Amino acid sequence: MRNLVLFGPPGSGKGTQSAFLVKHYNLVHLSTGDVFRFNIKGGTELGKLAQSYMDKGELVPDEVTISMLEQEVEKRPDAIGFIFDGFPRTTAQAVALDKFLETRGVSIESMLALEVEVEELKKRLLARAETSGRVDDSNLDVIQNRIDVYNAETAPVANFYKTAGKFKSINGLGSKEDVTGRLVAAIG
Repeated sequence: MRNLVLFGPPGSGKGTQSAFLVKHYNLVHLSTGDVFRFNIKGGTELGKLAQSYMDKGELVPDEVTISMLEQEVEKRPDAIGFIFDGFPRTTAQAVALDKFLETRGVSIESMLALEVEVEELKKRLLARAETSGRVDDSNLDVIQNRIDVYNAETAPVANFYKTAGKFKSINGLGSKEDVTGRLVAAIG
């Protein structure tokens, strides 16, 4: 089973690149953002809770996120692998994901980290806000807070995978095809 973590700050291209990787490797895409948005749109209790954190640019608590992802994996017993997009976001989530996957007899193969400069991230997010309608992409203060939260709370997860020998840095600048080529080469 091939399990990959696609990692990077908001606006780094995780969603765009994961769409290609899902098709190319026949993986199931698990995006916490998509799961949160589905629940928010549906007005579920989890959606309302997630929205309260997201509106402030904060991370949804680990327990909620972990349980949600475990349920999504369990729904797909025939999957040949998963791409975790935007998860894990904390070291505690990485440890919990490893423990959960271990119960299934599998593990994370690689963490693929898309590296993009802050000013480029801001430009991408503002452009995305114009087409997606996502409020959290249209406010520079919220964007900066999301980037700050990523740097303080999420970026350290890379050390977890570096220690495990599973971290791969990918230049996230350039055309979509260029970045895709770098990802495929890193996966091997």
